[in-house]
Amino acid sequence: MGAAMSRNFLSMDDLSPGELASLLDLADKVKSSAPDYADRLRGLAVAMIFEKPSTRTRVSFEVGIAGLGAHPLALSSTELQLGRGETIEDTGRVLSRYVDAIVLRTFGQERLEALARTATVPIVNALSDFEHPCQCLADLLTVREHKGRLEGLTLAYVGDGNNVAHSLLIGGAKAGMSVRVATPPGYEPIPQVVQRAEELAGEAGAGGRIMVTEDVAEAEQGADVLYTDVWASMGQEAEASERTLIFQPYRLDQAAVDRADPDCIVLHCLPAHRGQEITDEVIDGPHSVVWDQAENRLHSQKALLLFLLGGA
Repeated sequence: MGAAMSRNFLSMDDLSPGELASLLDLADKVKSSAPDYADRLRGLAVAMIFEKPSTRTRVSFEVGIAGLGAHPLALSSTELQLGRGETIEDTGRVLSRYVDAIVLRTFGQERLEALARTATVPIVNALSDFEHPCQCLADLLTVREHKGRLEGLTLAYVGDGNNVAHSLLIGGAKAGMSVRVATPPGYEPIPQVVQRAEELAGEAGAGGRIMVTEDVAEAEQGADVLYTDVWASMGQEAEASERTLIFQPYRLDQAAVDRADPDCIVLHCLPAHRGQEITDEVIDGPHSVVWDQAENRLHSQKALLLFLLGGA
């Protein structure tokens, strides 16, 4: 169904700074005027393949697709012939004949890239071990809503240097933010991602800086945004006990909030393990915008689909 050269969204680096700003503007409009967009994708169908569990991604995409007038088709890999050995490439070739876009939540980024090579419709990364760009769109939308801007702000991410950290480094740099990542030794973001973020920060011209440190207090000091994620991501459950010991100093608690800017906001991409990476006092406290952030998955993903499928 799709054009031979479909636009994909596999990484935050797939958007230019201008496109990112325009997409967030569109998300604002979709959020404030949802009925205006209710028929924009009428007659289209979007397949969603989940190879990992999902709450927010599954529900927000399914509701969002339907809210644009398109038909959402939610599939697990066990329901598809993927579960019996059909290649991801062949799956892409076939699904492209039926649907107008494919949303994939998977393990390795290489599966998304393989799907994108053979599919002729847009492919969306709904989470991989490497990046979580749809989450990052919602994060940036939330920060902009509460702070009025992105450029010149400082975001401190504390915890595991994982897929969420990677997307925030790239996305934050493109938006002109300074991004500080504090992790225990050995859990830093991939060096190539940090290097790319540094390049982007230089290109943005907003004076944004990238910092990776073991020093939590250094990262949090004066930050406009505090952000954390689970200490053990999906697939790392066997390491959970060990990680809980190692990551103890990297908890978002009241001391972290006190070190940050007095008007800081707190983000968490959820699910939260309360008492581990974040305390009840903080996630339920006056600085938390976590529930707005979760809601914004819906609005930013609707904007993304409109952007990719020409409904804007």
